[in-house]
Amino acid sequence: MQQTITIQQAQVPALGFGTWQLNGPACRDSVAAALTLGYRHIDTAEMYGNEEFVGEGIRASGIPRHEVFLTTKIWYTNLAEKAVVQACEQSLKKLQTDYVDLLLIHWPNPAIALSETLGAMQTLQQQGKVKHMGVSNFPTTLLKEALQYGSIFCNQVEYHPFLSQQKLIDLCKANEILLTAYCPIAKGEVNDHPVLQKIAQTHGKTPVQVTLRWFMQQEVAAIPKASSAKHQQSNFNIFDFELSPAEMQAIFSLAQGKRLVNPTHAPAWDK
Repeated sequence: MQQTITIQQAQVPALGFGTWQLNGPACRDSVAAALTLGYRHIDTAEMYGNEEFVGEGIRASGIPRHEVFLTTKIWYTNLAEKAVVQACEQSLKKLQTDYVDLLLIHWPNPAIALSETLGAMQTLQQQGKVKHMGVSNFPTTLLKEALQYGSIFCNQVEYHPFLSQQKLIDLCKANEILLTAYCPIAKGEVNDHPVLQKIAQTHGKTPVQVTLRWFMQQEVAAIPKASSAKHQQSNFNIFDFELSPAEMQAIFSLAQGKRLVNPTHAPAWDK
């Protein structure tokens, strides 16, 4: 049974389906299959170039739109007021929906005032086109700044067993902000770690399933990508076991500051 996280009186399915690098009919079919399996949280972005197919997948699944928590993101070059509005309108058109559940700033852009971007997003929220607004790839300093300009619902960041995000987690919990982990299985690297392999053997699970369960027990949302039905199903089979406090701690101890996503436009990360 899918687990949900309650944030600011809203229920968010804790395990989402990421669509980065999925495109065309394969993206449509993967989204439809994931929803049929029981996923109810779909993540996309303007920059992924697949919103049209994500929208087609949602419709093809037959799952009512209001049952799906749908996230998209605005690229960092489109954060001026007019560009935010245009980008959102384009996303809604491609997704063929009247609203998104969550609209995120994909990456911060120091050249455009946060107050301007978040102000435009608040207007979209007031118009009913966006239910919740948030940020992505914001370290603690920028998240604190964003909080000065409005209610932030979510911060989506790279987070996996090899990269601690404890500072951000503490700040998010203190302000009732959802933390969503992208690259949650470290691009498959969790499969090869002996600690995760050992814990997996104990539970009759895979290292990926153990890792995703670790997120669930932290009340952190995770959005792994899985294009095959086999991996989609496997990722979803994480609600029938529990990690012990010692196992949770063993996974936390794997953090080594390993960052897999660090483009030139990235902000100064937390140390």
